[in-house]
Amino acid sequence: MSPFEDRLKDVRGRIADAARRSGREPSAVTLVAVTKTHPAETLRPAYESGLRDFGENRVQEALSKQDALPSDIRWHLIGQLQTNKINKIPGRFVLVHSVDSPSLAKAMSDRLSVAPQEILLEVNTSAESSKSGVSPSGAVQAVRELISLPHLCLRGLMTVGPLTDVDAKQREAFKTLKGLFDEIRARGQAGPRFDILSMGMSSDFEAAIEEGSTLVRVGTALFGQRPKA
Repeated sequence: MSPFEDRLKDVRGRIADAARRSGREPSAVTLVAVTKTHPAETLRPAYESGLRDFGENRVQEALSKQDALPSDIRWHLIGQLQTNKINKIPGRFVLVHSVDSPSLAKAMSDRLSVAPQEILLEVNTSAESSKSGVSPSGAVQAVRELISLPHLCLRGLMTVGPLTDVDAKQREAFKTLKGLFDEIRARGQAGPRFDILSMGMSSDFEAAIEEGSTLVRVGTALFGQRPKA
C-alpha cells in the first residue's frame, strides 16, 4: 500500500467513525479531496484509489488540471470566485462552494445562460474578519435572494471553521451552520434539493461530521503539506 493509500484509508476510517457517532452511515458524507497547488500528475493516485470529487481554490488552476485528468472527475470550486472569472465556470464545476454574497450570486446569474449552476451560500459563522461570507443573522434573507435567481441552484450552506484548535469553538461554529441549515429546510423555501452542509477540513472534519456535515473538504490529511503556489 502506497503512502497516499495509507492516508486515504485513515481519513475514510475517521469519516466513517465520526458519521456513526452522529447516527449516520458513512455514505452520508462526501469526501472532497482538496488538490490546490498539487500538480495534476500527483493527483492520479487519488483518482486511481477511487476518489472522484476534487476541490480547487482557483479557477485557472482547476481548468488546467481538468484538461490533464480524466473527464469523470467532479470538480468543486471551494475558493473565492472573482467576478472576472464567472464566464469560465459554466460546465466546469459541479458545485461552487464559495458564493459569499447575494451580489456575487446575482453577477453569476446574470452572466450564466446555460443549465443552472449549483452553488452553496458561504456563511461566516466565526465572525472572523479574515473570512468571507454572509453573517448568520443575514443568511435566511440571503437565501431568499439566491433562490429567486434564474441561473443558479442553491444546494446548501458552507462555512470555514474558526482558526483555533479549541474543540468547543469549532463546534460552536458548526452548530450555528447546522441550525441555519435546519431552519431553512424547515421553512421549505429552498426546495428539496437544499441538502448539502459543507463544513470541515483536515484539522476539524471529525467534529464537523459529528455536528451534521454532509461534505468535508480535506487536503493536507490526504496529500501532506501543500507546495507553495
